[in-house]
Amino acid sequence: MATAHQVSEEVVREALSRVDDPEIGKPITELGMVESVTVSGGDVKVGIYLTIAGCPMRETIQSDVRAVVEELEGVERVEVEMHTMSDEQRRALSEKLRSEQTGPVIPFADPDTRTRIFAVASGKGGVGKSSMTVNLATALAAQGLSVGIVDADIYGHSIPGLMGSVDKAPTVVDDMIMPPITHDVRHISIGQFVEGNAPVVWRGPMLTRAIQQFLADVYWGDLDVLFMDLPPGTGDVAITVAQLVPNAELIIVTTPQAAAAEVAERAGTIAQQTDQKIAGVIENMSGLLLDDGSVLNVFGEGGGQQVAERLSQLTGNPDEEVPLLGSVPLDPKLREHGDTGSPIVISEPDSPAAQAINKIAGQLKVRRDSLAGKSLNPQVR
Repeated sequence: MATAHQVSEEVVREALSRVDDPEIGKPITELGMVESVTVSGGDVKVGIYLTIAGCPMRETIQSDVRAVVEELEGVERVEVEMHTMSDEQRRALSEKLRSEQTGPVIPFADPDTRTRIFAVASGKGGVGKSSMTVNLATALAAQGLSVGIVDADIYGHSIPGLMGSVDKAPTVVDDMIMPPITHDVRHISIGQFVEGNAPVVWRGPMLTRAIQQFLADVYWGDLDVLFMDLPPGTGDVAITVAQLVPNAELIIVTTPQAAAAEVAERAGTIAQQTDQKIAGVIENMSGLLLDDGSVLNVFGEGGGQQVAERLSQLTGNPDEEVPLLGSVPLDPKLREHGDTGSPIVISEPDSPAAQAINKIAGQLKVRRDSLAGKSLNPQVR
C-alpha cells in the first residue's frame, strides 16, 4: 500500500545524524558507522557498524537508530541490522579520532590547551578526596561542561564504584581506548581493567606508564575540565602528574582536624618543587548538621582555613593567596550515594553537602590568571 508521504534515503540519513555513539559522543554518520540505508515504500532498512563484535552499547545504538527513523513521516516499518567493523575500518576510525586530539602525545600537556586540569590531592587517605572529585566533576557536567576524570590512584582506585560504572568496561578501538560515560562524565581507571577486587602490585615505572596511557591513549574528546584523582601523599604519582601535565592545578582536600591539616600541607607544598598552581583548599566533613539546627564539629574546626593560610605563606606572594574554596558538611548521605554510584549533587542537589559542592564547582568554572602556588624552587627534587 502506498504511503501518503514518501520517505527518502536522504531524509533517513539526516535523521541518523542525530544519533551519537554513546562512547565517543559524535554522530554515527560522522564516524562511518552507517553501513547502508535501504528504502522501499514505507519500509526502511538500516545497517549499522559496531566498533567491536561485543560492543556494550549495541542495544543502545540499535534502539536510538530505530527511534529516530520511526518518527519520520511516511515510515511504516524499521529494520536495523548490526554489523562489525573490519580491522581496516577500526584503524581508520582510530586515526580519525587521534587526529582530533591535536598537539603533543598528551594533548593536556599543550600550554595552549583549552582544557582546565585539576589534580585533586590530599596528605592522607580517608578525607573524601575521591568523593570530592566525583561530585565536582558531575556538578560541572550537570552545568553543561564537558568533563573527564582520570583515576590516578592506581593502588586505591575507587572512581568506578563512586561513578556507578563497575560493570562498564572501556571499549578498545584499534589502539585507542573509549572510556565509559556515566552522569555525562568520561572516566578511566585501572579498576576497569582488573578482575573483581584484585590488588594492583606494580612498581613506580608501571604506575607512570599507566597514567601516561590514560592521558594519551584514551579518547577524551574536547574537554572543558579534566579531574585527576591523585593517591594520598607526595609520592611517585604526584610527581609524575606534575611532569606529564605541568599546567595541572592542585586542589587540596583536608578535614577540619588539626592533625589532618598538617599532613595536607605536605601535599600542597609539592607545588613548590613542581611549579604548579594551587587552585584552592576544600575542607570536607566540616560539621554534622543536627535535627535541632545546631552543628556538631565531629572532627574539630578550622583545618581548611589553616591549610589555605599556610600554603599562602609558602608562596611568598601576599597578592596571590590560596583560597579556601569551601567547607562541605559531614553528611551520611554523601557516603550513601557514593556507595550506590549516584553522586549526591545529582541525587539530592538540595542537601547542604550538595549545595556546598555546587558552590565550589561554580568557583572552579571561573578561570583565574592569578592563582596561588607559585614555586619557590621550580626544580623537581
